[in-house]
Amino acid sequence: IPCVPAERCVPPSSRDKEQEQGPPAAPAHGPWSLHDILGEEDEQDRVPLQKLKLLGESEELRDLLLNPHLRQLLLTIDQAEDKSSLMRRFMQEPLFVEFADCCLRIVEPPEKENILPE
Repeated sequence: IPCVPAERCVPPSSRDKEQEQGPPAAPAHGPWSLHDILGEEDEQDRVPLQKLKLLGESEELRDLLLNPHLRQLLLTIDQAEDKSSLMRRFMQEPLFVEFADCCLRIVEPPEKENILPE
C-alpha cells in the first residue's frame, strides 16, 4: 500500500476517491476531535463543555493552582508517557487528591439530598 508523507496509509482505490472529493475538513481545535479520542463506551465519562468551563470560574481551584508543588505535579503528568501509572502514584499525594476532589465537586456537585445537615 503506497503512503504519502503526512497522509494516512489507505489502499489506492480509497485514496483516489478521497482525492476526488477533496481533503476532509480539519478539526477546529487541532488534529484530533473528541469523537476521535473517545469511543462509545467512554460516552458516560464525558463532561459537557459547559461544566468544564466552570473549572475556570472557580476561585477555590484557582487558589489550589497557585501552589507550585501542585503545578509541578500537573506538568509531570502532562509530559509523562505512562500517565496511568503516574496518576495512580499521584492519587496517594494529599495535594493532588485535594485538586481532583475540587475538580469533581465543580463538574459533578453533590446532590443536595445526599448532604448531611451541619
